[in-house]
Amino acid sequence: MAEFRTMRSAAGTRTAAIDEGLRAHMNKVYGTMSVGMLLTFLVAWAVGSNPQLLGVFRDPMTLKPNLLGYAVMFAPLLMIFGFGAAINKLSAAGAQLFFYAFAAVMGLSLSWIFVAFTGVSIAQVFLITAISFAGLSLWGYTTKKDISGWGSFLIMGVIGLLVASVVNIFLASAALQFAVSAIGVLIFAGLTAYDTQDIKNTYIQMAQSGDREWLGKSAIMGALRLYMDFINMFMFLLQLFGNRN
Repeated sequence: MAEFRTMRSAAGTRTAAIDEGLRAHMNKVYGTMSVGMLLTFLVAWAVGSNPQLLGVFRDPMTLKPNLLGYAVMFAPLLMIFGFGAAINKLSAAGAQLFFYAFAAVMGLSLSWIFVAFTGVSIAQVFLITAISFAGLSLWGYTTKKDISGWGSFLIMGVIGLLVASVVNIFLASAALQFAVSAIGVLIFAGLTAYDTQDIKNTYIQMAQSGDREWLGKSAIMGALRLYMDFINMFMFLLQLFGNRN
């Protein structure tokens, strides 16, 4: 009996340590994501509110991107692929610095919204997105339902959205844009819950390895995933409900 109680006590101690580590891990994920969001907003606002700076990337009147504007538009996507390929070679500090650089570039690519939409509608949509994101992420964290099966379906949806968005750059179809935005909100709402649960489960599976460097980089990757969910949901909601200037 004494040996059984000792084993139970040791198991309880390990569980408590994992729970404490998970809370710290998720706090780092959300904290890093929040800093990235703030950096994106500051860069976007600084460029978007200055016609001379915005003119480097887009026509200030029509908002049509020039060659550099197209480069900035697609740079975040290329950086994500590069980040995934280089993550094993980067230190945790290097991965965090890369994430913040990515957030700044994303701010450049989104700066046009401060000309296209009213400041009030941007703030309103941001608040709606924040509340929705918090609820979806909390559900993904706390639910006992296994939603790992959503992953392949949602990723296929993202690929479809990307293709449709690129096509619509040239078609400029309002109907297609509305459909893409409506479906995009649903897909990234699902991804918010899915990614949160996956980040949690991955930590639990890997926590006993004791690889602090890997766990540090995992938190940055988790922050990037949730950051992208938030940004995309915000942009699709803004396209649907934002009031244009």
